[in-house]
Amino acid sequence: MKAHFGEAWERLFAPPIAHRGLWSPDGAPENSLAAFRAACAAGYGIELDVQLSADGEAMVFHDGGLKRMTGAEGRLADRTAAELAELRLAGSDERIPTLAETLAVVGRRAMVHIELKTPYGAVGPLEQRVHEIIIDHAGPVCVIGFNAYSHAWFAERYPNVLRGLDSYSYADARNMDAAQRRAMAELEHVAIAKPHFLALGLDMLPGEAAARHRAKGLPVVAWTVKEPSQWEAIKAHCDNLIFEGFRA
Repeated sequence: MKAHFGEAWERLFAPPIAHRGLWSPDGAPENSLAAFRAACAAGYGIELDVQLSADGEAMVFHDGGLKRMTGAEGRLADRTAAELAELRLAGSDERIPTLAETLAVVGRRAMVHIELKTPYGAVGPLEQRVHEIIIDHAGPVCVIGFNAYSHAWFAERYPNVLRGLDSYSYADARNMDAAQRRAMAELEHVAIAKPHFLALGLDMLPGEAAARHRAKGLPVVAWTVKEPSQWEAIKAHCDNLIFEGFRA
């Protein structure tokens, strides 16, 4: 597998990965070009979020709603890419970037973990657009996300794309019954997703399910580490970390 994915596989393990770029409350906003440039300058990898605009463009933005980061009402999915470009992030001059713009800025300077915010029942359009973009990108990338069927989509159509399944304990998942929460915590959906690595929440680390899959050859990336002591407590059980709020 290491030879198959080349540079992307090597950079999966180092350096650490800046969550939504290297942002701060009084500096570059999360998921902004400024935050991505800062991560590149500091030598970190980058994690970012993507979802589709109303006209089918892959936009780099975390929330379904626009309010927290832009002050605007409504959902990102209800506006076109051009309309979204008019908004500004967290009172700064930064705007919501497209994935294509972001990768052009990053180039080969950083490994980019692209989290697909695909809702259940909507697999396909976002995955296809992301693939259209990354196929022409020269730098190392992987796709990550919580939707196991999104990963299965890539596994069937584009198996050469490096994939990491996001997960956590689902202990507070109100839309699941006890059996479903238990199955997710045990990582039973790995069989559907067929990932190349796991990106696991701190509430699963260390843990039996994570250790079992890691022993079978699935590296584990921890998220989101917010202070050095958290990493010290789990680093023996992981292969890398997604961090924010400090310099890893």
